[in-house]
Amino acid sequence: MPIADLLHSSAEEYLKSHIRTVPDWPKPGIQFRDITPLLGTPKTLRVLIDLFVHRYMDADLKYVAGLDARGFILGSIVAYELNLGFIPIRKKGKLPFSTVQAHYELEYGSATVEIHTDACRRGDRVVIIDDLIATGGTMLAGRRLLEELGATVVEGAAIVDLPDLGGSRRIREAGLPLYTLCDFSGH
Repeated sequence: MPIADLLHSSAEEYLKSHIRTVPDWPKPGIQFRDITPLLGTPKTLRVLIDLFVHRYMDADLKYVAGLDARGFILGSIVAYELNLGFIPIRKKGKLPFSTVQAHYELEYGSATVEIHTDACRRGDRVVIIDDLIATGGTMLAGRRLLEELGATVVEGAAIVDLPDLGGSRRIREAGLPLYTLCDFSGH
């Protein structure tokens, strides 16, 4: 069994026990899965990052792309640990240079993300990282942007999957492999 799989199987409950659920945020009926407790303790942060690093250390990647905003935290650390470049995929209006953008639907609204037109080149291999998968819209929008610039997105990755919202199924049906560390029923 690959070390990444071994680490994952023993770490899932540990990570889940450090994810806080905030009821009715940002609106009634939403059970927000807050990853900030994972980031606030050196041990949990190390376990979290090591799971991604071990997964991608032999993946022949050029970049890690992080989705605004919590994907920036994870993605930049993983990129550093793997000695790769980092691509921020930002909310509309946050990048100062020429951009391409993609619109998508969220579980409680819609949004637009963008990246710089020179963020990557044709053939660059990229993994996209975010904190969680809900409807899958953000991950798929990020993939569209990277592929528009010619990159090959090898996988999407997240800490949390909310399978009841259908995002992970939608991502996989779109042909993007997906790696998540834990899942929570409901939303």
